[in-house]
Amino acid sequence: MGLETLHIAEQNADLRSEITASVPFKDSRRNSVFGMWKSKYSPVVFQAGADILAIVCSAIVFYFWKLSSPDANPIVKTPEFIVTVLATLIVFWLGVFWLSGLYKNWYIRSPFDEFFTVAKSMFITGTMLTVAFLMESGYIRVKLLFFIMLMFVVVCTMRFIARKVQRYLRITKRITLPTVIVGTYAKALELYRHGVYDAAWGYDVRGVVLDRKEQQSWSEAAPLLGAIEQFEHVIESVMPSVVLVGLDSADHDTMLRIASQANDRGISVKILPDLYEIVTGQVKTLQIYGSQLIEVNPELLKPWEEAMKRTMDILMSIAVLVLGLPFWLLIMLIIRLESRGNPLYSQPRVGRNGHVFRIYKFRSMVQDAEKHGRQWTKVGDPRVTRFGYFLRKTHLDEIPQFWNILIGEMSIVGPRPEQPNFVEKFNAQFPYYNRRHRVRPGLTGWWQIKYTTYSESMSEIEARLRYDFFYIENMSIKLDIEIIFRTVFTVLRGHGQA
Repeated sequence: MGLETLHIAEQNADLRSEITASVPFKDSRRNSVFGMWKSKYSPVVFQAGADILAIVCSAIVFYFWKLSSPDANPIVKTPEFIVTVLATLIVFWLGVFWLSGLYKNWYIRSPFDEFFTVAKSMFITGTMLTVAFLMESGYIRVKLLFFIMLMFVVVCTMRFIARKVQRYLRITKRITLPTVIVGTYAKALELYRHGVYDAAWGYDVRGVVLDRKEQQSWSEAAPLLGAIEQFEHVIESVMPSVVLVGLDSADHDTMLRIASQANDRGISVKILPDLYEIVTGQVKTLQIYGSQLIEVNPELLKPWEEAMKRTMDILMSIAVLVLGLPFWLLIMLIIRLESRGNPLYSQPRVGRNGHVFRIYKFRSMVQDAEKHGRQWTKVGDPRVTRFGYFLRKTHLDEIPQFWNILIGEMSIVGPRPEQPNFVEKFNAQFPYYNRRHRVRPGLTGWWQIKYTTYSESMSEIEARLRYDFFYIENMSIKLDIEIIFRTVFTVLRGHGQA
């Protein structure tokens, strides 16, 4: 990502982030990976079931075709060997497909998109396995290639069948998706008729939310649930799986508010195409295969990216804590010699999904610095010790947070965690403040390498939010690496507050 592109993009970050940065602060369980499996009719269950069946069928065909010859090793014919290999194959390939992002609602995507993703994941995995078996005979590698090609065909076939089964179950109303429609009268009517007559999508319209002035015109069977300004209370009581939105394109703020309130609760949001201009360039959208609707996609990182980000966190935190241990012990000794008290300082902070944890730092102030209550540090704060001044200027006081990173409470890159009392205060001023808690808080972030001042002013907090939302919307491994490198130069310049 070039610097000019980032500079232009960050100027609009306050608008671009208003949907994708929504956070399930009240109850994160609906957005958890386990939430996708909770229904026996979940698309993920169909996909996983189809994959397991495909793996087993492929292994059986391959076994009788290539391994069951009379001169084969007797071990491969034992039940123990067969069961062990099957279990290993299932676990291995389900893990590969999960990391490739193949366990989500692919029903709304074109089958060609799904099959292309399957092909890509299997090609990359097959290439890695071929390299791993490079020292083996060419005959083994040919068998491996044959098995992967066979499995690709069978997996795509089984997933296609799973799609057809889902379609049949939705048409016959065995799968239904509780749905709420919100919008203007004309567009709500269009969405209602689309939802009722297009049975293959399984929409079970529980009611409609309209502008107060248009409510008396509604004469369809679906009940009126309330006015648009009551939308949050409506979805709290109905708890739908899907919200269909049809507003005038001028209703920019209303559209963003509805989408964020729904996404806060893990509810899928689908909009009419003429609302695309509101969210284009601001969120990740997804054209729904075979439907006039577009889905607002709240996914921030693919599973393999999340796994890589977490792996980077673990490896870097171990390296810093272990390799720098003598230096960190020396810092603790100096702190203890300069002022009495524990050289480490801890404080409650709000993390991912509102989880409160204790953050750790090297103490840079006198022992009882907060005896009169928690407050932000000011420039030239008299509570800061002489050695603490050096620690804060070089950001070395933050080093113990690598422990928070190691145990998963923080990440190397992300929005900085704030104290609970300040979170409550800022959330009262900025309704979208809690969205920054959708991701793990970070040791450094986009704001940390861009800031010019430290203050508790509302304009400063609003500016920080824009930086945080810019990062959340544009999360990627590439951006994390850029921020880490730019943080190193920021530290070398002694840019910390003291």
